[in-house]
This record gives sequence, structure tokens and C-alpha cells, in this order.
Amino acid sequence: MNLYELTVHELMEKLENKEITPSEITDSYLSRIKEKEPEIDAFITIMEEGASSSKGIPIGIKDNICIKGAKTTCASKILENFVSPYDATVIEKIKAADMPVLGKLNLDEFAMGGSTENSAFKVTKNPWNLKRVPGGSSGGSAAAVAADMVPWALGSDTGGSIREPSSFCGTVGLKPTYGLVSRYGLVAFGSSLDQIGPMTKDVTDNASLLNIIAGYDEKDSTSANVEKKDYTKSLVNDVKGLKIGVPKEFFGEGINEEVAKSVKDAIKKFEELGATVEEFSFDVMKEALAVYYIISSAEASSNLGRFDGIRYGYRTKNYQNLKDIFVNSRSEGFGDEVKRRIILGTYVLSSGYYDAYYKKAQKVQALLKKQISEVFNKYDVLITPVAPNVAPEIGAKSDNPMEMYLMDLCTITLNITGVPGISIPCGVNSEGMPIGMQIIGKHFGEETIYRAAYTFEQEFKFREKYKPEFKR
Repeated sequence: MNLYELTVHELMEKLENKEITPSEITDSYLSRIKEKEPEIDAFITIMEEGASSSKGIPIGIKDNICIKGAKTTCASKILENFVSPYDATVIEKIKAADMPVLGKLNLDEFAMGGSTENSAFKVTKNPWNLKRVPGGSSGGSAAAVAADMVPWALGSDTGGSIREPSSFCGTVGLKPTYGLVSRYGLVAFGSSLDQIGPMTKDVTDNASLLNIIAGYDEKDSTSANVEKKDYTKSLVNDVKGLKIGVPKEFFGEGINEEVAKSVKDAIKKFEELGATVEEFSFDVMKEALAVYYIISSAEASSNLGRFDGIRYGYRTKNYQNLKDIFVNSRSEGFGDEVKRRIILGTYVLSSGYYDAYYKKAQKVQALLKKQISEVFNKYDVLITPVAPNVAPEIGAKSDNPMEMYLMDLCTITLNITGVPGISIPCGVNSEGMPIGMQIIGKHFGEETIYRAAYTFEQEFKFREKYKPEFKR
């Protein structure tokens, strides 16, 4: 077996036994990138020089997370040549762990999208079928992990951007509780919703990477000052007595039958293993979707105001005055989806509409937070599909923004309420495409999520049964 096919914990074991060296691991991944990157298009920047000098396990980084001295493009023309002057807090932690960065990974521009088709530079392909999308916005991260081009990666999740691509690519992705991982150095999309998280080959690696990146950061005003935990201690193969809630609305209209069946079969497996399962009504999806697109677009409009052609980033050559610089730089520098969300966000924040839309959305958000807290008084975890469908073909939904937004139905409630959730593979459909199951926990309930996910993974053994085929 090639080194790049191993999980991180398998690589660590070989390192400890002195069977391999750190440079052999990094070289194995760099040669794999050379082999597979022309097919997958997962990387915006490959960082070969820096990668060969460190002693830890290498990693890939979504290209909206700042690394000092490296390009941080957010997959946008407006930041095409921007070199970050500082490290994000998660990068400081990764450097402290002596982990080499293999490169910066592709995404939907400014993390706005669910397919990685909105990148200004390339469309990333799904390693299971090269005609299909890898999901988004962390599609480059998920595809690189699935294709064994990186052993693990960091993504960011504003409305499902870690979990959906993990589901589409058959990998494991966690959106941590809002505030558990510092956002300092993450280029902001929706500041009250964004969260950095780990994307890995299995649950053990996921918990190990969260150990490295989690923790309080005074540079992030939304960082949670909670006790530091070792999440690998929660990797116990036992769900006896675990109370699982199954919200029936998440299996209803719009959810593909094969997806629903695969997740329901997984829920039955939990029952066989000694968990208590109960179906209940939690009709929040439509409200959450509306709230999400109002709040995230409003915050995007505000956050992206800094890209004006003056201070840094792309500047138009076509101008006669200051107004031309602003208008033309933004018109030429931003892609269609980003423009769409800025326009929507500016509208809901404008005079006369603020109370009707943005303020009302915040009230509904507060209500949803209250409702989900009440649900977790009764259940330890909730289980739902991650996405209504498996990965669609490239171009199948890109002309219909509304259809693309509906892909977020099952994931956005977690960002609106701040609770954590993981996507783990629970099967494949009749075409051999991966299906993800979402396990949701209460605030700072990552340990319970990992326990449930690890137990299912040990029983189901997805990685032993299925692997990407790079179908054309």
C-alpha cells in the first residue's frame, strides 16, 4: 500500500515505529499531487518548497485561510495576487505542530456556493466521478482528501461548506460549535456563521485535527473560552443508551429516496448497537433557509465592502475618477454569485427594508436557537441526511441559483444556531456515489458526536468497502 493511502493515525504509528520518515510521507503526497492534480483541479497554489522542510504530517488548507507569505485568493479575481502578511491562528497552531502545508485548495469564490463551480480559476472535479462536482464551498479540500492528495485538510463552513463536500466525496468533515475554533485569519463571508473545521479520511483523524486547531483566541472576539479537551478520548465504540432524535421533516419533500434510505439504514444500525431512536417533528428547514440567506448575504455585503480597488487586491485599469475605480474594480473583480449575494445583502440592510428583513431574520434566528436547545434537552444527538442528493454533474445546477441554494436545506440550521455537526459516509447510491449522514450535537457536544460517528464507522467500514474510481 502507498503511504498516501494511509490515514494520519496509521502514518503516525509508522513514524513512531521508525518504519518511515516525515520526508517520505511528504514526498509521497507531492508525487500523488503531480499525478492526480491535472484530473482533479483541487489546488490553487501548490507549496512544494515549504512542504519538504517540516517534520510533521502534511496538510492542505482552503484558500480563504491566511498563510503569511503565501497567496490567499479566496478563488476570486479580486484577490488573485494578494499575499497575506500574517498567519491565521489555525495556521500558527499547525506550524507549532510542525505540519507542512502542501498547498492552498480551491473553493467557491469567497466561500459562496455549494459546488466549487464558482471559483474564478478552475472547477474542481469529484474523484468518484470526474463529471460531477465535489460540493462546496470547501470542494478543493474534500476532493484532495478523497483523492489522497492530502492526508487531511482545513475547510470553512458557513452554511454546510465542510459537511456537503465531505458527503459528496465520501470523507469525514466536522463543523465545530461556533467559537470553538478561532476565525482570526479566515477571510470573512458571514461573520456570525463562519467556522473553520477539519476534513479527514476518518473519524479518528478528525478528532486529532480538532485537538490541534481548537482553543480560545483573544484575537477573535467571538472565540469561546471553554476548557481544552482531548477529543480522541471520546472515540469509544459504544452507543448503548445514546438517545438519538430523528427529525422527520429532514427526510421529506426534496430528499432523494436513495439518500433517505441509506441514512435510515444507518439509524437502524445505531438501534441494533443499543442506542434509543425516536422520530419527532422539527419543522425548521424553510425558516432556516430564509434566515440564512438574509443574514449571510447581509454580512457578506458588509464584509466584502473592503474590496474596493483602493487598499489592496484587483484594481481596474478602466477609470477616470474615484467612483469608476470602486464600481469597475468590483464589477470586474467579483463573480456572478458573489455579486448576487452582495446585492441581496445590501437590499436587506437598506433603509426601509432593514426591519422587514434583517431584523426579522435575527428574531427568527433567536427562536431557532431556543428551539434547538429544547430539542437537546431530550436527545443526545440528531441524525439527518447531509444533502438532499448525491453530487450532481458539473453544470447541472449552476444556471439555477435557487436549486443550488436548496442543496443547503439540511445543513444551514446548524450555522444559524451555532451547534456542531459531522458528515460521515454511510453508503453509496446505485451509481456508486457517496452518501453522507449528518450527526448533530448540542453546543460544545463534539465528544458525543465523535463517539456516535466512531461507533458507526467501526461497524460500517466504509473505507474498506468503497473507494473513489476516478470515472470519466
